[in-house]
Amino acid sequence: MPESRKRKKKNKQVVQADTEIQKSWVDDVPLSPTWWAPTFITLMILGLLVMLTYYMSGAQYPIPGVGHWNMALGLGLMLVGFFMTLRWR
Repeated sequence: MPESRKRKKKNKQVVQADTEIQKSWVDDVPLSPTWWAPTFITLMILGLLVMLTYYMSGAQYPIPGVGHWNMALGLGLMLVGFFMTLRWR
C-alpha cells in the first residue's frame, strides 16, 4: 500500500515568547492579617448560635424582651462575617 504524501508547511511562523510577565490585579492587594479568618468564622458561628437559640427557645432568648430583634442580631452577625470573607486573601 502506498504512503500518503507529507504536506509541506508554507508559512513557518516562529512563535515568540513574551519576555514581559503580566502583572495580576491581585499582586497589589495585601494579604489579610492572621486574625481575619478566625474572626469571620467566629462571627458566622456566633450568628448561627443566636439564630438557633432564638428558634429553639420560642423567640424568648438569647436577649429576653427584644422579640424579633434577636433574629436581626443573628443575621447581622452572619452578614458581617460573610462580608469579611469577601475581603479575605
